[in-house]
Amino acid sequence: MNIDQIIINLEKQHPGEVEYFQAVREVLESIQEIYNQNPQFESASIIERMVEPDRVLIFKVPWVDDRGQVQVNLGYRIQFNNAIGPYKGGLRFHPSVNLSILKFLGFEQIFKNALTTLPMGGAKGGSDFNPKGKSDGEIMRFSQAFMLELWKLIGPETDVPAGDIGVGAREIGFLYGMYRKLARENTGVLTGKGRGWGGSLIRPEATGFGNVYFANEMLKTKGEGFSGKKVAVSGFGNVAWGAVQKATELGAKVVTLSGPDGYIYDPDGVSGDKIDFMLELRASNNDVVQPYATEFGVEFHPGKHPWEVPCDIALPCATQNELDQSDAKHLIDNGCICVCEGANMPSTPEAVEMLQQSGMLFAPGKAANAGGVATSGLEMTQNAMKISWTAAEVDKHLHGIMKDIHQQCEYYGRVNDQYVDYVKGANIAGFLKVANAMIDQGVI
Repeated sequence: MNIDQIIINLEKQHPGEVEYFQAVREVLESIQEIYNQNPQFESASIIERMVEPDRVLIFKVPWVDDRGQVQVNLGYRIQFNNAIGPYKGGLRFHPSVNLSILKFLGFEQIFKNALTTLPMGGAKGGSDFNPKGKSDGEIMRFSQAFMLELWKLIGPETDVPAGDIGVGAREIGFLYGMYRKLARENTGVLTGKGRGWGGSLIRPEATGFGNVYFANEMLKTKGEGFSGKKVAVSGFGNVAWGAVQKATELGAKVVTLSGPDGYIYDPDGVSGDKIDFMLELRASNNDVVQPYATEFGVEFHPGKHPWEVPCDIALPCATQNELDQSDAKHLIDNGCICVCEGANMPSTPEAVEMLQQSGMLFAPGKAANAGGVATSGLEMTQNAMKISWTAAEVDKHLHGIMKDIHQQCEYYGRVNDQYVDYVKGANIAGFLKVANAMIDQGVI
């Protein structure tokens, strides 16, 4: 496998898609050895087929704002690979959405979904629409206009979208209502639904819960755990919320949260009423964290990342490439023992290399944040069986899935008695499952 040539070819076909190239290179570097050991992959051009999505769908979304003016956004759905099950992946509504970001997310989703052991392929979608500052009526009209195009492309056995940044319970409700009207059926075609109409308990918290469960399995390999540890968390959305809850429940003290405006440092820990305030602030469609600092009289550091704060465990739960080489150096110098990604590709390649070379425990998002899509898969199961599990039942299944993902990563990523390369382990485990399915099903 000539990785550089593959990337050069992709750059010629898809110029400027930097995040996508970054995601592809990371996977190819991890699987190169095992790929070269299995000539059937090369003869079937598995890599060439896997790095290109099955289809890329782009459509305009015209909608009317509260002033009666027509607005136009772009909508996307990247259906990447469905060798092991229907396409599955979130919808992101954010002004940063573009083809490169969605292709990187969709490509990552292939391997993440494969790791869950559930039958789900990889996809991603969304729009450059910004829900921030919009009224409920505007968000409803945009969501309905978006679904007017999307509904023809999805289905419970075809493509099952979920939420992502900018798409929470409110947006899923508007999207599902329009799908139900157009398709004239009640099916599990979207996950993250409301509890009263097919949703699963603990779905909003699941990515954060799963992230902490995975980190705890990593810590166990060193005879450690969360109890008594100081944890730095970035982000302020559902992932951060779930991570704060579960880490606190396991006896840790979460001392940071962050937003686009900067980060807060709370030496007493984010717990109890502070978590409730975090939820209230998020519910107001506000992703800045300064109001938290004002409310509880703690430090606010504008325009900065929280990785300069001394901590034992770092959970990056915000967005891609938020943790760079200088941040990694801060974590290493301050004695951090574990970095477990809660967001999708939140660490730059240079940061990952530095963290791994230090011998620190490090887990990539495609493994460590798979709890969200795993619980979406559990929601699909409940919908298909037309039942609803308790929160404890869902949490039990989620915990089991995250332990299984850790075992797969440890098996394929074991370097020696002292170190596991979780990036390599996750990529190889996910790749082999999808590649073998593609081989079995022929050239299609």
